[in-house]
Amino acid sequence: MNSILGWSELTPILPELIILATACIVLVLGLFTSSEKGGLLVLTSIVGVVFAAITTAKFHMGDHELTRQVLFNGNFVRDYMGDILKIAVYAVMLFVFIYSKQYLRDKNIFKGEFFALMLFGMLGIMIMISGYNYITLYLGLELLALSSYALVAYDRDNMQSNESAMKYFILGAIASGMLLYGMSMIYGAVGTLQIDHVALQVSNTNNTMLLSFGLVFIMVGVAFKLGAAPFHMWVPDVYQGAPTATTLFISSAPKIAAFAFAIRLLAQSLEGLFDNWQHIISVIAMLSIIIGNLFALQQDNIKRLFAYSTISHIGFMLLGFVGGIDGYAASMFYIITYALMSVAGFGMIIILSCKGFEAEKISDFKGLNQRNAWFAFMMLLIVASMAGFPPLIGFFSKLVVLKAIVDQGYYVMAGIAVVFAVIGSFYYLKIIKVMYFDESESDQEITAGFDVKSILSFNALLQLGLLLFIPSILSYCIKAIETL
Repeated sequence: MNSILGWSELTPILPELIILATACIVLVLGLFTSSEKGGLLVLTSIVGVVFAAITTAKFHMGDHELTRQVLFNGNFVRDYMGDILKIAVYAVMLFVFIYSKQYLRDKNIFKGEFFALMLFGMLGIMIMISGYNYITLYLGLELLALSSYALVAYDRDNMQSNESAMKYFILGAIASGMLLYGMSMIYGAVGTLQIDHVALQVSNTNNTMLLSFGLVFIMVGVAFKLGAAPFHMWVPDVYQGAPTATTLFISSAPKIAAFAFAIRLLAQSLEGLFDNWQHIISVIAMLSIIIGNLFALQQDNIKRLFAYSTISHIGFMLLGFVGGIDGYAASMFYIITYALMSVAGFGMIIILSCKGFEAEKISDFKGLNQRNAWFAFMMLLIVASMAGFPPLIGFFSKLVVLKAIVDQGYYVMAGIAVVFAVIGSFYYLKIIKVMYFDESESDQEITAGFDVKSILSFNALLQLGLLLFIPSILSYCIKAIETL
């Protein structure tokens, strides 16, 4: 009987166990695999992710009526939202692994530790998505954070990477401390750390002062992990200083985890304080949109430009949090599509980089249309989608968020967001302009492998292809939020 009970609890966490096993296997394989034969490490990582995806999809399809399954004494939850977000993470991580192989080989830093760290970081992401207790959420966050710190400093001979990793570590430790302090205050007010119990106690307690203090510290921690203003200082430095393969990872899958983290903490456990955190999050969202777009206009380094762009996109995603259930669903849709856009953008940077050269400047994209018209078109799709030009998926992701807040009567916020989205389109147009209208400063052939080129083309074409699935994806997102 005990063994049956044990297996019934282990079955829902098979995806996490598969990723953990894959990380350990890759770590051991890395000891016996040279960089020339490193394809085995990539293949093992991809196979592990595919198996985890199949397991998640199988459980999801088999349990389509499932609303929530709470396991391990309330520490872990398997629900509709978690399944959808994990599937999105698997898709993004497949792109990350394939693009990273090209970059690591060109820079002669291809080692098993890199893929093992990314898999451990991915495990942290999955725990953040399914954590149902403050401590579980925090452990998932720290697993992701520690893996990310090591990945930023992965190129040990690069002083800029080391400096960025140190800044990231110090600021991350401060933010984690604030988050943990906020959680302890919430615990002191309600006497529990399990999310559904916290939600119940918050609505019944009179200790509003302690709850409000705890909420402020939690908001600081969440804003930092999202990279939202005014806690965005680490984002441009880390994006620029980290190896591009690391930036590729940090800019994509962890954003999905941060969304889930915010949903679990704010929309689920602290829903009773909605009127309090709604005002805070609306200010953070507006600041992120304004600061992100204005500072991006001044950048000539494309990684820093994408960093400030990320801050503005996070602001847009946070706007949905003030729009109730429809807003949460819109934010979920937004963060999934943004992760796919971001991974494609940094994938293009990796393709243009080669041995001894890092395509970090906007000027490095000059005349790309003359060098390779197909990849210029792919980059056009990517940046136009990021800018929110119709009829690409980025336009509709912004549209659903704006509709959600307009339906709630937040016309001023929607107007400001639209104005700064238009302002932000200028720095994306700058990239398009140098690709198509400036003379190329290099006639070097783009030497990426066929697999990387094919996957990047698919990734970029998704900006158009996903239009066919917008109603389906939105319905999944709405159901995911409604069944929380």
